[in-house]
Amino acid sequence: MTNLTDNQTAAIEVEDLVTHYGSTKILDHVDVQVKTGEIMVIMGGSGSGKSTLLRYMLGLHQATSGNIKLLGHDITEISAAEMDDLRKNMGVSFQGGALFNSMTVGENVCLPLREHTHLDENTMQIMSRMKLSVVNLGGFEDLMPAQLSGGMIKRAALARAIVMDPKLLFFDEPSAGLDPVAAAELDDLILRIRSALNTTIVVVTHDLDSTFRIADRITVLDKGKILMIGTVDEVRNSDNQRIQSLLNREARHVEINADEYLKELTGQKSD
Repeated sequence: MTNLTDNQTAAIEVEDLVTHYGSTKILDHVDVQVKTGEIMVIMGGSGSGKSTLLRYMLGLHQATSGNIKLLGHDITEISAAEMDDLRKNMGVSFQGGALFNSMTVGENVCLPLREHTHLDENTMQIMSRMKLSVVNLGGFEDLMPAQLSGGMIKRAALARAIVMDPKLLFFDEPSAGLDPVAAAELDDLILRIRSALNTTIVVVTHDLDSTFRIADRITVLDKGKILMIGTVDEVRNSDNQRIQSLLNREARHVEINADEYLKELTGQKSD
């Protein structure tokens, strides 16, 4: 793990972020700082707001209030053109890989270079092969996504995410659908890439084994609020009951009132 210092600069700053979906508040005054070169894991139960926070970090939605700074740029204030330029410094590895099935693995990895650079074809091919080698897929550039295993698809998607050497790298449930061995291999790749590129990495996951293996710090969300931000040991040793329930996979007892639920579905107000 990287030795982080208190005076290390922040690559990502989320300040007093409030978001809504319709009239429902999703994120409630969230504050997070991710230091340069750090791996920050965002975890929480279903509906906690972790994937929503990731989408707002990516600039995909407009917040109700608050600020989000990426590499010193406040994305709540910059223009669409400036945001597009900033995204050239960002890589995203989606949960399902999101490879284009009609393109070869090499073509998928080359896509960001074709869209955002003016490099010649030979240079793009070399860069694509280099990044595939980094994720242990050297020689697979001519295969189609349908010919790859689930773990290989995740690694190909990672190669595409890092092909432009991004300063920020985002993962949405990277180990979802993978067996334990493939998940551990992907964790190792994440650590290697951080070391090689000094990339700041944000990972949204519910996989505790992966979290404890790769995280420098962990942000724990619950019902749109931050319960805690701390190191792996600090989170493990927390005396917060909700955090311990998440770590120990303890089920919550939730009572559902059928009448109230039907009223909510039909838009009726409660008495």
